[in-house]
Amino acid sequence: MRTPEITPAGAVPLVLRSGTGLLNEAETVWTEMLQGWAAQQFARNLSAGTVEARRGTVVRFREFAGAYPWEWTAGTVDEFFLELRALKGAARSTVLGYQNALRMFLEYLTDPAYGWGKQCWERFGDHPAQVFHEWNTVRHAQDEVGAPGKRPYTRDELEDLFDCADERVLRIRRSRAKGWIPAFRTATIMKVAYAWGLRRNAGLDRNPFPRPLCLSMACRCRHGRRARP
Repeated sequence: MRTPEITPAGAVPLVLRSGTGLLNEAETVWTEMLQGWAAQQFARNLSAGTVEARRGTVVRFREFAGAYPWEWTAGTVDEFFLELRALKGAARSTVLGYQNALRMFLEYLTDPAYGWGKQCWERFGDHPAQVFHEWNTVRHAQDEVGAPGKRPYTRDELEDLFDCADERVLRIRRSRAKGWIPAFRTATIMKVAYAWGLRRNAGLDRNPFPRPLCLSMACRCRHGRRARP
């Protein structure tokens, strides 16, 4: 018995594969490409926010180019990012994010498994090609691509920060003023957040275990970070 062929999420839809004539052929194919790419990303368990942000980048580039993906060239890439950096002052990290999204979109279109190259060739006599290369895109020259002013704290700076938080607790308590408990809580949260990278979804609750076994407060993480696909 022949095993049925499995169509991957994001492949050319049946209405296009049938070769049916379309009223606005180029625009219809473009719309289906965007929808197919969204389906492919959702199949990889990416968030709706990530998918929508990447879609916005692709649509913006399409509007700038005034052409469909099967007509994009490396020259258009240079013009787009020259304007983005020189005229609009985009940060290096912003440019890198845009280029990654556009590169991934073209990787999707040029993957034979999804059938877009064949579809475009049959309809327009042309096909999408990868126009984002090492020589015309930003590369990760270092692990941190942020501005120099956004560097991590040094060990000495961290020690000064946590010492200041602890000293604030002692100063309030020695003065017999109210507020040393909230100050102590703030200092503890700062240290826990830095040590374990917890976000605002984590909370401090009463420990359900008997006090002789451990402290009366416990840190409970309500939502963990999902694994990357």
